[in-house]
Amino acid sequence: MNLTLKVWRQKNANTPGRFETYQARNVIPDMSFLEMLDVVNEDLISHGEDPIAFDSDCREGICGMCSLVISGIPHGGHKGTASCQLHLRHFKDGDTVTIEPWRAKAFPIIKDLVTNRSAFDRIIQAGGFVSVNTGGTPDGNALPVPKTAADRAMDAAACIGCGACVAVCKNASAMLFVAAKVSHLNLLPQGKAEKDRRVLNMVRQMDKEGFGNCTVTGSCEAVCPKEISLSFIAKMNRDYGVAILQGK
Repeated sequence: MNLTLKVWRQKNANTPGRFETYQARNVIPDMSFLEMLDVVNEDLISHGEDPIAFDSDCREGICGMCSLVISGIPHGGHKGTASCQLHLRHFKDGDTVTIEPWRAKAFPIIKDLVTNRSAFDRIIQAGGFVSVNTGGTPDGNALPVPKTAADRAMDAAACIGCGACVAVCKNASAMLFVAAKVSHLNLLPQGKAEKDRRVLNMVRQMDKEGFGNCTVTGSCEAVCPKEISLSFIAKMNRDYGVAILQGK
């Protein structure tokens, strides 16, 4: 099959970008989207041209590096699917596909399709952990955890931090990401000791990074490759409100 690609090319954050048109010729339907880009890059390199810069690592839908807006939708719009898991069989021979980077002030472009998402790292550093100051490490079986809480925490912990929620949101809000990272710890007994401090510090860091506010459109949940529920935002807001009222 053959595809026409309209790819965003940009040297760095300080230079204007533009769409360039490339041909993906004789690609196989069972190829992943990133494998198709590899083939296009091999052709560009063979002709002495600069290859398209894009992020990838595990290519198994685990690491969250494959940050591509494909035909206007982060990760291509297939439910529960990251860009690296998207296969060409979802496209038709002769299709024109537009490929862009995440569009958000907090995610400045490094080159082409690669953005700097270190803002997420700084939010995690603000409180997305259980610190040594909470006491000694108990035996793994000594602390009972209700199955409902464990299941809910695991649902939140599935977040891979890709940033699709930010890319799709009209306000570039990071609420779904932060809510998942806050909730998977706040739901468990091990995270209760720092529950209030965690939510306050992480939300404050989120605001400091320049992410927008949530207006509950639900677009973040719709494109999340791990299908993180919007309900975690409501939980984080409740935790934040309690922490504020308690004067933490």
